[in-house]
Amino acid sequence: MIKIDTDLTLQSFKPKLDRFFQISGLKIYQIEKAWNPNLGSPVFTKEGKYTSRGWTEWTQGFQFGSAILQFDATSDAAFLEIGRKNTIKYMPVHVSHIGVHDHGFNNISTFGNLLRLMSEGIIEESEWERNFYELALKISGAIQARRWTQIREGGGFIYSFNGPHSLFADTIRSLRVLAVSHLLGHILLEENDRKVNLLERLIHHMTTTAKYSIYYADNRDSFDIRGRVAHESIFNCNDGTYRCPNSQQGYSPFTTWTRGLAWIMCGFAEQLEFLDSLHDEELQAYGGKTQIDQMMLRAAQASCDYYIESTPTDGIPYWDTGAPLLYRLGDYLNHPADPYNEYEPVDSSAAAIAAQGLLRLGYYLKNRGSAGQGSRYWQAGLTVMRTLLNQPYLNENENHQGLILHSVYHRPNGWDYIPPGRNVPCGESSMWGDYHMREVALYVNRILNNGPYLTFWKDKSDNDS
Repeated sequence: MIKIDTDLTLQSFKPKLDRFFQISGLKIYQIEKAWNPNLGSPVFTKEGKYTSRGWTEWTQGFQFGSAILQFDATSDAAFLEIGRKNTIKYMPVHVSHIGVHDHGFNNISTFGNLLRLMSEGIIEESEWERNFYELALKISGAIQARRWTQIREGGGFIYSFNGPHSLFADTIRSLRVLAVSHLLGHILLEENDRKVNLLERLIHHMTTTAKYSIYYADNRDSFDIRGRVAHESIFNCNDGTYRCPNSQQGYSPFTTWTRGLAWIMCGFAEQLEFLDSLHDEELQAYGGKTQIDQMMLRAAQASCDYYIESTPTDGIPYWDTGAPLLYRLGDYLNHPADPYNEYEPVDSSAAAIAAQGLLRLGYYLKNRGSAGQGSRYWQAGLTVMRTLLNQPYLNENENHQGLILHSVYHRPNGWDYIPPGRNVPCGESSMWGDYHMREVALYVNRILNNGPYLTFWKDKSDNDS
């Protein structure tokens, strides 16, 4: 399990974060200069160069959003220009994309970050620019909400690109576009002008995800371990009944793909913050704030506890907690992860996402008066961050376009580059891993420097003004 360093302080991260954003800026310039947009979105590196990989264009927002985060961290206007111009030029097609569940990934990372910076007063106010960003986010949230499957016991879920039978764990992290769209006052209009409340869809999706994607050691099946996550949950579309777990990118339906686990951790932690920004009366129709909060907190804590308990001591997970050759590594949970081993790859992108989930949950609990519990998650998040901000993960090689090394995309499909002489992927980066590392670094940097808390929604007291 993770060896949580309880002595780590935010101040100790200052030189590391300064160095991180220095390296980050160089990588953004490299990609901006070399990337051919006709190739599609950059997805992951091969021999140090970003390449595309056809599935869906779910990573383009991370490419341009990285430049916006870099501006946020450094105030270098050149990065704002890269992010802003490319958002305007390339991202509108993602706003109206009816074929994916990934709207929060693409559009919050770009339109969302730009609107956030304007609302924080970091970039100058422009009425028409604000209207443009808000309209993009309103539409994106509504289109995400339109991908809806009703389930038998009531409620439902936003279905994945696999089709109406498929609930992905990933979507909980992408759900933040639905939250923003709701806060902007938007609704979805369906046939005969039937109004669909976006907050209702969001709460139902969270509830379904918490029930079916996460295990709680309540004898659900023979492999029911608290905090374990199923990447995909399958439903019968004819009658809305749940059928079974599944996995697209993990080893099996009954093991835990660690990036899916990380999406759950980060997604629920951030949605707890969103829930806290709402007034109690907004939630009465859905069971009330206390009931919803308990459901979400249960999911967040179970998944974060499982990550801590099922990850090597330095906080970097292997790609799946049940990967078939892990046993060849011996007592691997009581040692730092080895990205150069010969049996199973690690996934640093899962660590970058999970770190933010741990930190946000810790911050949330400490502010709720649960200092002991909150401190455990917070220090675990800092422990993971410390590992990622050092070699062999932080990439200082000027000839390699990736920022965080040892990321894995799709192990079952064999999409990841394996260097000559090795048996498993290593030494490469991913667009989502690099983006989320920048995002968690910005999150920590803002708290360290007493800046605005990194969020896409105001505190409910601010909404009264």
